[in-house]
Amino acid sequence: MKLSFKAIALATTMSLGAIAPAQAQDLTRINLSYQPALYWALPFYLATEFGWWAEVGLDPSFTTFPAGAPQIAAAQARDWDIGGTGSVPAVLGAVRYGLQTIGITNDESAGNALMARNDRIEEFRENPESIRGERILLTTNSTVDFATQSCLEQWGLSQEDVVYVNLGQAQVITGVIAGEASLAGVWAPNTYTLQERADSDYLCSGADAGAIVPGALVVRPEYAEENPELVARFLAVFLRGVVWAKENPEEARRHLVDFYSDGGVEISDAAVNAEFELRPTFGLEEQLALMDRGDGESDVDQWLTAIADFMVSVGTTDSAPDAQDFIMPQFMQMVMDDPELRAIANNE
Repeated sequence: MKLSFKAIALATTMSLGAIAPAQAQDLTRINLSYQPALYWALPFYLATEFGWWAEVGLDPSFTTFPAGAPQIAAAQARDWDIGGTGSVPAVLGAVRYGLQTIGITNDESAGNALMARNDRIEEFRENPESIRGERILLTTNSTVDFATQSCLEQWGLSQEDVVYVNLGQAQVITGVIAGEASLAGVWAPNTYTLQERADSDYLCSGADAGAIVPGALVVRPEYAEENPELVARFLAVFLRGVVWAKENPEEARRHLVDFYSDGGVEISDAAVNAEFELRPTFGLEEQLALMDRGDGESDVDQWLTAIADFMVSVGTTDSAPDAQDFIMPQFMQMVMDDPELRAIANNE
Protein backbone atom coordinates (compact mmCIF):
# COMPACT_ATOMS: atom_id res chain seq x y z
CA MET A 1 0.00 0.00 0.00
CA LYS A 2 1.36 3.41 -0.95
CA LEU A 3 1.45 5.69 2.04
CA SER A 4 2.43 9.26 2.74
CA PHE A 5 2.51 10.57 6.26
CA LYS A 6 -0.16 13.16 7.02
CA ALA A 7 2.41 15.93 7.09
CA ILE A 8 4.47 14.93 4.06
CA ALA A 9 2.99 17.58 1.75
CA LEU A 10 3.40 20.31 4.33
CA ALA A 11 6.89 19.21 5.28
CA THR A 12 7.98 19.05 1.66
CA THR A 13 6.47 22.45 0.87
CA MET A 14 8.14 24.07 3.86
CA SER A 15 11.51 22.54 3.05
CA LEU A 16 11.29 23.55 -0.61
CA GLY A 17 10.58 27.10 0.41
CA ALA A 18 13.93 27.24 2.17
CA ILE A 19 15.99 26.26 -0.89
CA ALA A 20 16.52 27.79 -4.30
CA PRO A 21 14.19 26.76 -7.17
CA ALA A 22 17.08 25.02 -8.94
CA GLN A 23 17.68 22.93 -5.85
CA ALA A 24 14.00 22.08 -5.60
CA GLN A 25 14.10 20.74 -9.13
CA ASP A 26 17.04 18.53 -8.19
CA LEU A 27 15.11 16.50 -5.62
CA THR A 28 15.39 12.81 -6.46
CA ARG A 29 12.49 10.44 -5.97
CA ILE A 30 13.27 7.51 -3.70
CA ASN A 31 10.92 4.67 -2.74
CA LEU A 32 11.15 3.53 0.87
CA SER A 33 9.46 0.55 2.49
CA TYR A 34 8.70 -0.51 6.04
CA GLN A 35 6.04 -2.09 8.22
CA PRO A 36 3.73 0.49 9.81
CA ALA A 37 3.69 1.45 13.49
CA LEU A 38 7.11 0.05 14.34
CA TYR A 39 9.39 1.89 16.75
CA TRP A 40 12.52 1.69 14.61
CA ALA A 41 10.79 3.52 11.70
CA LEU A 42 10.26 6.69 13.74
CA PRO A 43 13.18 8.39 11.89
CA PHE A 44 11.13 8.15 8.67
CA TYR A 45 8.34 10.08 10.34
CA LEU A 46 10.65 12.64 11.93
CA ALA A 47 12.45 13.27 8.64
CA THR A 48 9.12 13.90 6.95
CA GLU A 49 7.80 16.14 9.71
CA PHE A 50 10.95 18.24 9.83
CA GLY A 51 11.73 18.36 6.11
CA TRP A 52 15.08 16.59 6.39
CA TRP A 53 14.70 14.61 3.16
CA ALA A 54 14.86 17.71 0.98
CA GLU A 55 18.02 18.84 2.76
CA VAL A 56 19.86 15.95 1.10
CA GLY A 57 17.98 16.22 -2.19
CA LEU A 58 15.55 13.33 -1.65
CA ASP A 59 11.81 13.18 -2.30
CA PRO A 60 10.54 9.99 -0.65
CA SER A 61 7.46 7.89 -1.20
CA PHE A 62 6.56 5.17 1.27
CA THR A 63 5.25 1.67 0.78
CA THR A 64 4.12 -0.34 3.80
CA PHE A 65 3.64 -4.06 4.28
CA PRO A 66 1.96 -6.10 7.03
CA ALA A 67 5.00 -8.37 7.43
CA GLY A 68 8.47 -9.00 6.09
CA ALA A 69 7.71 -11.77 3.59
CA PRO A 70 5.49 -9.72 1.24
CA GLN A 71 7.79 -6.74 1.70
CA ILE A 72 10.78 -8.74 0.47
CA ALA A 73 8.81 -10.26 -2.40
CA ALA A 74 7.91 -6.75 -3.58
CA ALA A 75 11.60 -5.91 -3.89
CA GLN A 76 11.88 -8.22 -6.88
CA ALA A 77 9.25 -6.12 -8.66
CA ARG A 78 11.24 -2.97 -7.81
CA ASP A 79 8.32 -1.63 -5.82
CA TRP A 80 10.80 -0.02 -3.42
CA ASP A 81 14.47 0.93 -3.33
CA ILE A 82 15.54 0.99 0.32
CA GLY A 83 13.71 -0.26 3.36
CA GLY A 84 13.79 -1.50 6.89
CA THR A 85 12.69 -4.96 7.89
CA GLY A 86 13.31 -7.77 10.34
CA SER A 87 16.48 -9.81 10.24
CA VAL A 88 14.72 -12.96 9.00
CA PRO A 89 13.24 -11.17 5.96
CA ALA A 90 16.58 -9.44 5.39
CA VAL A 91 18.38 -12.78 5.15
CA LEU A 92 15.58 -14.25 3.03
CA GLY A 93 15.89 -11.26 0.70
CA ALA A 94 19.65 -11.78 0.48
CA VAL A 95 19.19 -15.41 -0.50
CA ARG A 96 16.42 -14.91 -3.03
CA TYR A 97 17.02 -11.47 -4.49
CA GLY A 98 20.49 -10.40 -3.42
CA LEU A 99 19.23 -7.72 -1.02
CA GLN A 100 22.06 -5.98 0.80
CA THR A 101 22.03 -5.12 4.49
CA ILE A 102 23.45 -1.62 4.98
CA GLY A 103 22.72 -0.95 8.64
CA ILE A 104 20.82 -1.94 11.76
CA THR A 105 17.49 -0.35 12.65
CA ASN A 106 17.49 -1.42 16.31
CA ASP A 107 18.12 -4.34 18.64
CA GLU A 108 14.67 -5.84 19.01
CA SER A 109 15.69 -8.95 20.93
CA ALA A 110 13.53 -7.99 23.91
CA GLY A 111 10.69 -6.95 21.62
CA ASN A 112 10.22 -10.39 20.02
CA ALA A 113 8.63 -12.64 22.57
CA LEU A 114 6.63 -15.72 23.36
CA MET A 115 3.69 -14.48 25.42
CA ALA A 116 1.41 -16.53 27.65
CA ARG A 117 -2.02 -15.90 29.12
CA ASN A 118 -1.76 -15.05 32.79
CA ASP A 119 -4.00 -17.92 33.88
CA ARG A 120 -1.33 -20.38 32.70
CA ILE A 121 1.91 -18.43 32.70
CA GLU A 122 3.09 -19.67 36.11
CA GLU A 123 2.45 -23.26 35.03
CA PHE A 124 4.63 -22.73 31.97
CA ARG A 125 7.33 -20.95 33.95
CA GLU A 126 7.54 -23.58 36.66
CA ASN A 127 7.31 -26.52 34.28
CA PRO A 128 8.27 -25.66 30.67
CA GLU A 129 7.58 -29.30 29.79
CA SER A 130 3.88 -28.42 30.13
CA ILE A 131 4.23 -26.40 26.91
CA ARG A 132 4.57 -29.66 24.99
CA GLY A 133 1.54 -30.11 22.70
CA GLU A 134 0.32 -26.53 23.15
CA ARG A 135 -0.84 -24.36 20.25
CA ILE A 136 1.30 -21.29 19.57
CA LEU A 137 -0.16 -18.52 17.44
CA LEU A 138 2.61 -16.67 15.60
CA THR A 139 3.93 -15.44 12.26
CA THR A 140 6.28 -18.06 10.86
CA ASN A 141 9.54 -17.29 9.02
CA SER A 142 9.87 -14.14 11.08
CA THR A 143 11.99 -12.72 13.87
CA VAL A 144 9.45 -13.82 16.45
CA ASP A 145 9.64 -17.35 15.04
CA PHE A 146 13.40 -17.22 15.63
CA ALA A 147 12.91 -15.92 19.17
CA THR A 148 10.22 -18.47 19.96
CA GLN A 149 12.29 -21.40 18.77
CA SER A 150 15.26 -20.10 20.76
CA CYS A 151 13.05 -20.06 23.85
CA LEU A 152 11.80 -23.58 23.18
CA GLU A 153 15.36 -24.79 22.69
CA GLN A 154 16.49 -23.48 26.07
CA TRP A 155 13.70 -25.54 27.65
CA GLY A 156 14.73 -28.68 25.78
CA LEU A 157 11.82 -28.43 23.35
CA SER A 158 11.53 -27.86 19.60
CA GLN A 159 8.93 -26.77 17.07
CA GLU A 160 7.91 -30.40 16.64
CA ASP A 161 6.86 -30.50 20.30
CA VAL A 162 4.22 -27.79 19.87
CA VAL A 163 1.54 -26.89 17.32
CA TYR A 164 2.38 -23.81 15.27
CA VAL A 165 -0.56 -21.80 13.94
CA ASN A 166 0.73 -19.39 11.28
CA LEU A 167 -1.12 -16.06 11.38
CA GLY A 168 -0.48 -12.41 10.73
CA GLN A 169 0.21 -10.41 13.86
CA ALA A 170 -3.24 -8.78 13.94
CA GLN A 171 -4.83 -12.23 13.71
CA VAL A 172 -2.56 -13.50 16.48
CA ILE A 173 -3.86 -10.79 18.80
CA THR A 174 -7.46 -11.51 17.83
CA GLY A 175 -6.92 -15.21 18.41
CA VAL A 176 -5.47 -14.75 21.89
CA ILE A 177 -8.27 -12.37 22.89
CA ALA A 178 -10.78 -14.97 21.63
CA GLY A 179 -9.11 -17.67 23.74
CA GLU A 180 -7.91 -19.76 20.79
CA ALA A 181 -4.55 -20.42 22.45
CA SER A 182 -2.65 -19.72 25.65
CA LEU A 183 0.64 -18.96 23.86
CA ALA A 184 1.50 -16.46 21.16
CA GLY A 185 4.61 -15.18 19.46
CA VAL A 186 4.49 -11.43 18.76
CA TRP A 187 6.77 -8.47 18.28
CA ALA A 188 6.42 -5.02 19.80
CA PRO A 189 4.15 -3.11 19.96
CA ASN A 190 1.90 -6.18 19.77
CA THR A 191 3.54 -7.43 22.97
CA TYR A 192 2.07 -4.46 24.83
CA THR A 193 -1.32 -4.97 23.23
CA LEU A 194 -1.46 -8.52 24.59
CA GLN A 195 -0.42 -7.28 28.02
CA GLU A 196 -3.08 -4.59 28.08
CA ARG A 197 -5.97 -6.24 26.23
CA ALA A 198 -5.50 -10.00 26.40
CA ASP A 199 -4.48 -10.66 30.02
CA SER A 200 -1.08 -11.94 28.87
CA ASP A 201 2.56 -11.34 29.73
CA TYR A 202 6.09 -12.17 28.65
CA LEU A 203 7.01 -15.82 29.03
CA CYS A 204 10.33 -15.57 27.16
CA SER A 205 11.87 -13.01 24.82
CA GLY A 206 14.70 -13.35 22.36
CA ALA A 207 16.87 -11.50 24.88
CA ASP A 208 15.96 -14.05 27.57
CA ALA A 209 17.00 -16.89 25.27
CA GLY A 210 20.25 -15.26 24.16
CA ALA A 211 18.92 -14.74 20.63
CA ILE A 212 20.04 -11.41 19.18
CA VAL A 213 17.31 -10.10 16.92
CA PRO A 214 18.44 -7.02 14.99
CA GLY A 215 16.30 -5.11 12.56
CA ALA A 216 17.98 -4.42 9.22
CA LEU A 217 18.19 -1.58 6.74
CA VAL A 218 18.25 -3.13 3.28
CA VAL A 219 18.64 -2.01 -0.32
CA ARG A 220 18.03 -3.62 -3.68
CA PRO A 221 21.42 -4.54 -5.19
CA GLU A 222 20.72 -2.85 -8.53
CA TYR A 223 19.75 0.36 -6.80
CA ALA A 224 22.82 0.27 -4.58
CA GLU A 225 25.12 -0.22 -7.55
CA GLU A 226 23.52 2.56 -9.60
CA ASN A 227 22.95 5.06 -6.77
CA PRO A 228 25.48 4.62 -3.95
CA GLU A 229 25.39 8.33 -3.13
CA LEU A 230 21.59 8.22 -2.67
CA VAL A 231 21.95 5.26 -0.33
CA ALA A 232 24.44 7.26 1.74
CA ARG A 233 22.11 10.26 1.82
CA PHE A 234 19.26 8.06 3.01
CA LEU A 235 21.43 6.65 5.79
CA ALA A 236 22.45 10.13 6.92
CA VAL A 237 18.81 11.17 7.30
CA PHE A 238 17.84 7.95 9.06
CA LEU A 239 20.71 8.28 11.52
CA ARG A 240 19.78 11.90 12.17
CA GLY A 241 16.40 10.67 13.33
CA VAL A 242 18.04 8.18 15.66
CA VAL A 243 20.24 10.85 17.21
CA TRP A 244 17.46 13.45 17.41
CA ALA A 245 15.20 11.02 19.28
CA LYS A 246 17.94 10.36 21.84
CA GLU A 247 18.58 14.06 22.28
CA ASN A 248 14.88 14.92 22.59
CA PRO A 249 13.33 11.96 24.42
CA GLU A 250 10.08 13.56 25.56
CA GLU A 251 9.30 15.12 22.19
CA ALA A 252 10.29 11.88 20.47
CA ARG A 253 7.77 10.02 22.60
CA ARG A 254 5.01 12.39 21.51
CA HIS A 255 5.97 11.92 17.88
CA LEU A 256 5.94 8.15 18.31
CA VAL A 257 2.33 8.29 19.53
CA ASP A 258 1.38 10.31 16.43
CA PHE A 259 3.33 7.99 14.14
CA TYR A 260 1.63 4.91 15.58
CA SER A 261 -1.76 6.60 15.32
CA ASP A 262 -1.13 7.25 11.62
CA GLY A 263 -0.47 3.52 11.30
CA GLY A 264 -3.73 2.62 13.04
CA VAL A 265 -2.18 1.70 16.38
CA GLU A 266 -3.12 3.36 19.66
CA ILE A 267 -0.37 2.95 22.23
CA SER A 268 -0.34 3.65 25.96
CA ASP A 269 2.20 5.80 27.77
CA ALA A 270 3.66 2.70 29.41
CA ALA A 271 4.09 1.02 26.04
CA VAL A 272 5.75 4.11 24.57
CA ASN A 273 8.26 4.13 27.41
CA ALA A 274 8.89 0.41 26.93
CA GLU A 275 9.64 0.92 23.24
CA PHE A 276 12.39 3.39 24.01
CA GLU A 277 13.76 1.42 26.95
CA LEU A 278 13.77 -2.08 25.43
CA ARG A 279 14.92 -1.42 21.87
CA PRO A 280 18.41 0.12 21.57
CA THR A 281 19.18 2.13 18.45
CA PHE A 282 22.59 3.03 17.05
CA GLY A 283 24.20 6.20 15.75
CA LEU A 284 26.82 6.45 13.03
CA GLU A 285 29.90 5.48 15.04
CA GLU A 286 28.01 2.66 16.74
CA GLN A 287 26.80 1.34 13.40
CA LEU A 288 30.34 1.27 12.02
CA ALA A 289 31.60 -0.47 15.16
CA LEU A 290 28.90 -3.14 14.84
CA MET A 291 29.84 -3.70 11.19
CA ASP A 292 33.62 -3.57 11.71
CA ARG A 293 35.47 -6.63 10.41
CA GLY A 294 38.89 -5.55 11.65
CA ASP A 295 39.17 -8.57 13.94
CA GLY A 296 37.32 -11.02 11.71
CA GLU A 297 33.54 -11.35 11.66
CA SER A 298 31.65 -8.26 12.71
CA ASP A 299 28.87 -8.31 15.28
CA VAL A 300 26.33 -7.89 12.50
CA ASP A 301 27.94 -10.76 10.58
CA GLN A 302 27.53 -13.02 13.60
CA TRP A 303 23.96 -11.95 14.34
CA LEU A 304 22.67 -12.45 10.81
CA THR A 305 24.61 -15.69 10.37
CA ALA A 306 22.79 -17.05 13.43
CA ILE A 307 19.51 -15.97 11.84
CA ALA A 308 20.52 -17.64 8.57
CA ASP A 309 21.41 -20.88 10.36
CA PHE A 310 17.97 -20.85 11.99
CA MET A 311 16.34 -20.43 8.58
CA VAL A 312 18.27 -23.39 7.21
CA SER A 313 17.25 -25.48 10.23
CA VAL A 314 13.54 -24.87 9.59
CA GLY A 315 13.84 -25.37 5.84
CA THR A 316 13.24 -21.77 4.76
CA THR A 317 16.49 -21.76 2.78
CA ASP A 318 18.79 -24.56 1.65
CA SER A 319 22.00 -22.85 2.74
CA ALA A 320 23.14 -19.84 4.72
CA PRO A 321 24.57 -16.96 2.69
CA ASP A 322 28.08 -15.73 3.46
CA ALA A 323 27.72 -12.60 5.57
CA GLN A 324 30.32 -10.73 3.55
CA ASP A 325 28.27 -11.30 0.40
CA PHE A 326 25.26 -9.30 1.60
CA ILE A 327 26.24 -7.20 4.63
CA MET A 328 27.74 -4.03 3.17
CA PRO A 329 29.33 -1.53 5.59
CA GLN A 330 30.71 0.66 2.82
CA PHE A 331 27.58 2.80 2.56
CA MET A 332 27.75 3.66 6.26
CA GLN A 333 31.44 4.43 5.76
CA MET A 334 30.50 6.80 2.93
CA VAL A 335 28.46 8.79 5.44
CA MET A 336 31.39 8.93 7.84
CA ASP A 337 33.80 10.01 5.11
CA ASP A 338 31.60 12.86 3.81
CA PRO A 339 31.77 15.86 6.21
CA GLU A 340 28.32 17.16 5.25
CA LEU A 341 26.60 13.78 5.54
CA ARG A 342 28.44 13.03 8.76
CA ALA A 343 27.20 16.28 10.28
CA ILE A 344 23.64 15.47 9.23
CA ALA A 345 23.86 11.94 10.61
CA ASN A 346 25.10 13.31 13.94
CA ASN A 347 22.42 16.03 13.96
CA GLU A 348 25.06 18.73 14.25
